Amino acid sequence: MADSIDPSPLLTPYARSMGVEVQDDGAENGTAPILSVPFSDTVQGRPSHYHGGAISGLLETAGYAAIRTQLELDQRGNVRLKPINITMQFLAAAKSETLFAQARITKLGRRNANVEVECWQADRSRPRATAVMNVLMVAAGPE
Repeated sequence: MADSIDPSPLLTPYARSMGVEVQDDGAENGTAPILSVPFSDTVQGRPSHYHGGAISGLLETAGYAAIRTQLELDQRGNVRLKPINITMQFLAAAKSETLFAQARITKLGRRNANVEVECWQADRSRPRATAVMNVLMVAAGPE
């Protein structure tokens, strides 16, 4: 896994405030980035468990990171992403250890993208939550 990945294009200020980090940018194996957030008071809900909002924030950030990464590879980076619909499914309690997330793009069209996201802890085969995202892509104006 990469040690020093520039997170600026992939992480929003909200994600950075939660402590989200880019574990693997996916460049070596052509996959979406893997993001993580270590357990801390910032993301704690009930004692020793992640808050649902922190889990949702990680899932959403991973989805957008996957889209941004693919758009850059396709040389379509000057696009604003707007959520159409995001559905979260909480499957099991996320306890006090690092939480990871990675997205898979199911469709990347000219105007919209469909993404599935999964988060896990120590065992990737036991997801803690999943999300399905439908995102509108709008051409960004000149900067």
